[in-house]
Amino acid sequence: MVRHKNRYIVIELKEFDKNKEGPLHIHAAAVHGAIIRSVQHLHGDFGVAAIRAGFVAKYCNPQTKIAVIRARHGPHKLVASALPYIKNVDSDQVHVITLYMGATMRHCYNFIKNFQQKKFDDYCCKLKTDEEKEQLKKAMLNMDTVLSIG
Repeated sequence: MVRHKNRYIVIELKEFDKNKEGPLHIHAAAVHGAIIRSVQHLHGDFGVAAIRAGFVAKYCNPQTKIAVIRARHGPHKLVASALPYIKNVDSDQVHVITLYMGATMRHCYNFIKNFQQKKFDDYCCKLKTDEEKEQLKKAMLNMDTVLSIG
């Protein structure tokens, strides 16, 4: 039996509307569909067929606007090249930024944890009460769903 290598891509979904704050109402299935459409547009039927096996949107956190995508090694290049061209996910206009590409979920988890900790430290400077800081920490640093995926 042949071992299939995977690549995990950590992306951030930024909204075009800077005034709108709060969570995105996007699910992993919507991210998956947007990526398939973008690959179809850029690489055609060949690209979609190449990425179809092993392609999954593993995790999508609407609070932190971070998603993790799994693709097979090789066609992951097609997925990575199509990510900057995604403009709509569901009905939300977003800009996709690739944050990290790793070989294991553990490496992605460590990257997300460090990335979220840095963001949390930046946001804490703006908050005044300890209750607000605790609520923000609970929302941003909740990694239970990432741990259950692995």
